[in-house]
Amino acid sequence: MEGRRSGNYEQSIWDDDYVQSITTPYVGKEYLELAENLKEKMRIIISEMEDQPDQLELIDNLQRLDVSYHFQDEIKKILDHIHPTNKDYDNQNEKDLYSTALKFRILRQNGYQVPQEVFSCFMDKERNFKADLSGNIKGILSLYEASFLSMENEGILDEARNFATQHLNEKLQHITDQSLAVQVSRALELPLHWRVQKLEAKWFINVYENRHNANLILLELAKLDLNIVQSIYQDEIKQMSRWDINALNQLPEYMRICFLALFNSINEMAYDVLKDQGLNIISNTRKLAELCRVYLIEARWYNNGYFPSLSEYLNTAWISASGPVLLFHAFFCTINPITKKDLGHLEQYPGIIHWPSLVLRLTDDLGTSSDEIKRGDVPKSIQCYIQDTGCSEEDARDYVKYLIDVTMKKMNKDILMDSPFKDFVGTAMNLARISQCIYQYGDGFGVPHLETKKNIISLIVEPIPLQYGGGV
Repeated sequence: MEGRRSGNYEQSIWDDDYVQSITTPYVGKEYLELAENLKEKMRIIISEMEDQPDQLELIDNLQRLDVSYHFQDEIKKILDHIHPTNKDYDNQNEKDLYSTALKFRILRQNGYQVPQEVFSCFMDKERNFKADLSGNIKGILSLYEASFLSMENEGILDEARNFATQHLNEKLQHITDQSLAVQVSRALELPLHWRVQKLEAKWFINVYENRHNANLILLELAKLDLNIVQSIYQDEIKQMSRWDINALNQLPEYMRICFLALFNSINEMAYDVLKDQGLNIISNTRKLAELCRVYLIEARWYNNGYFPSLSEYLNTAWISASGPVLLFHAFFCTINPITKKDLGHLEQYPGIIHWPSLVLRLTDDLGTSSDEIKRGDVPKSIQCYIQDTGCSEEDARDYVKYLIDVTMKKMNKDILMDSPFKDFVGTAMNLARISQCIYQYGDGFGVPHLETKKNIISLIVEPIPLQYGGGV
């Protein structure tokens, strides 16, 4: 019998000795008290701010620094007041591209319906964005970031993205403001809406700190909050590192089989036992059984030398990427109470489950398919599209990127705007963002010692020094 194929993954640095050695000073009571003090000062600042552009910029900074979750009620109150009716939009005569785009982005990313027509005043009679906007780099960057909040069939926003991308690329080498140039370069690499929020926050702290008008209270809170959250990450990782595979014997039979199946090899016997254990009673274990089922399909494809069409492949592969299992477990961990109606709806794989899982699969394929094919694996989306169309690999990769973009637009509609699970929106969106991050530069999972290692160490190991020591 042929031995199990190996992924030949590099050895992890995260052994128990290393994990247990990680320490941080930000677990003391004095830091929690300082954080509460800073939050109270920020609440006063938010309540006293009345100018709408200033309010929007503050909300943007709170969200980019990833401390907005402390001020949800205050932010909602402001946005409820700012959010106009459709009649207000029809009567608007805003000419400030930066402010209009910022307002559009902030409202949409917080789940408010805003029509794309707010940008019509910046277009000419031929429905092209006016050429004289090209010198307004700050405004174009704001337009660019806003365009990624688009949904399907929003032609104005598609045109906005094309216009902004073209002019930002053309102007990048000529931007004299170094801080703005860095932000433009980063946005062109990956837009804000597609980035992991906590990583973005750590990067943005440095940008914000160099602004002449930076709010020092907010800056100190952002640093302290990140360090406190980092201490929580460290504690959780230390607990997981202590898990012993021998402890599996203490688990119920069906859970042992799930773990062994997922961490070793999937075979017919494991799947049959999974079904016999009555896992259809418990929703998340049903997802593990479903994962086993699609693993078996792909194993049969490989063993039989079968080459699926792209449609057939994606119909299975969005599940085998493990997105549904991850999201179901996250749902159980974050939502309380959970109703049978909610579970019944989720088990139909609505957009909040399907689309992030599809992005995970597509980004995974972009980053790993070449290496996986070399070591002997089933064809991935790129190879399936080549087989379907006869195109080049470069064209196939472009098509997969197009599918990612389309799927992100579907996420904006089905998750940000229309999902009934408002408390789960961020988690679902973050699965797609994490997958973009891990596979942005290749196989960040199988070859983790490059960008992935740097990002994880930044988030989990390296705190940000506090500059002001609470004396702000």
